[in-house]
Amino acid sequence: MTKVCFCGVSGNGMSPLAQILSLRGYEVYGSDRSFDAGRDEANRKSLENMGIKIIPQDGSGISKDMKTVYISAALDETNPDVKAALELGIDIKKRSDLLAETFSEYEFGIAIGGTSGKTTTTAMIGYILDMLGKKPCMINGGMLRNYELLKGLPNFIYNEDKICVIEADESDGSICKYHPSIGLINNISHDHTSMEKLIEYFTTFASNTKDALVVNYDCELTRNITHKKVISFSTQNPKADFYAENITFLSDGLEYTFRGKTFKLKLFGAFNVSNAMAAIAVCSQAGIDVFEAAKTLENFIGIKRRLEIVGTSDRNITLIDDFAHNPSKIGSSLAALKEYSGRLIVMYQSHSAFSAKNTGSEVAEVVAKTLDKDDIFLMPEVYMLDKNTDKGITAENIINEIKSHGFENALFLETQDAIRDFILKNARNNDRIVIMGARDNTLPIFSRNLLKAV
Repeated sequence: MTKVCFCGVSGNGMSPLAQILSLRGYEVYGSDRSFDAGRDEANRKSLENMGIKIIPQDGSGISKDMKTVYISAALDETNPDVKAALELGIDIKKRSDLLAETFSEYEFGIAIGGTSGKTTTTAMIGYILDMLGKKPCMINGGMLRNYELLKGLPNFIYNEDKICVIEADESDGSICKYHPSIGLINNISHDHTSMEKLIEYFTTFASNTKDALVVNYDCELTRNITHKKVISFSTQNPKADFYAENITFLSDGLEYTFRGKTFKLKLFGAFNVSNAMAAIAVCSQAGIDVFEAAKTLENFIGIKRRLEIVGTSDRNITLIDDFAHNPSKIGSSLAALKEYSGRLIVMYQSHSAFSAKNTGSEVAEVVAKTLDKDDIFLMPEVYMLDKNTDKGITAENIINEIKSHGFENALFLETQDAIRDFILKNARNNDRIVIMGARDNTLPIFSRNLLKAV
């Protein structure tokens, strides 16, 4: 039996691959700093239920009979497990290398790229193909709510038939490793690296796509990417190949018209109609009838932490958990929430010092532009900020910039506890409280505990 280890196994990128290898008969070990700190216990239990053996991330669990140690892009040679693997001469590979290897084993590959929306769109495509009998393998970066009752973490669908659907990440350039039959680029906007690099990555991805490239006609940067067969989707321009119109906001989701027929989504935000058009366009290239695809999506209930309604208190205060962490995602989520009445109290935790420096000004601008004067925007300190290394950046910088744009109800409160206390003192009946941020797996717990308290 082949023995492997995943460092950072609780992460949304690592865990689906670890589970798939376990299902394939590998002896899988996994370590994670969150587990060592007593966090992410639900993830730990789910992975153990899949037969994955959890070890401490201190190097002690790395043994010379392991064939490969898989690491995320965030880890380097200072990590104890990586150090141990190097000393023992064990092959070390990045998560994206394993994803590329797995993807290439399938006859028909579908890769979903884009700065925003790729997790939801990947899930939509996997769900449509699965429900309509195509038996896909799907590897995603988010938890599919339709599959929560299955054993393990619901961020993958595993089949060994001919189709594989993956979420292709651009943040570290690994999107260039994939050579799909069908590629999708949802959009391109400022996030993890420079715009020049992002455009370079997506252009390479397009050139690696073999049969058809699906692009967002509403995004100028994607609209201008060339390929021998381009298929476009839009919610704004009827010239696109796949066009949705008459978008209506319902109390329980959305309604839209596509090619003369009306369909519904159990999701919020007009951007999810755009995601649906992208998914339907991709599935059409995999032999799915477009109307069957649209009808199937009516039962898709989304991804955890994508405008996920955690619950509503007896004071009619609704708690919403959201993964938004770049200007585009934050803007889209806030705009979707403003489609409905009620004051917003938003906590946004920037996920890294690099992100705060790189996109903080854009976050400030979009927050000030989207929120109303009665809304409240709160930030704790940047997650994983190393004050010894990351000089000159703090969440307070972003708060001050928001105020400079004319939005006064923005506050820096250093800790989550301080924000919790503020919200409990200031929340009113019928408010909507939104917890935003990435990487920190304690945020869903924070939001659920906050719901109980209000």
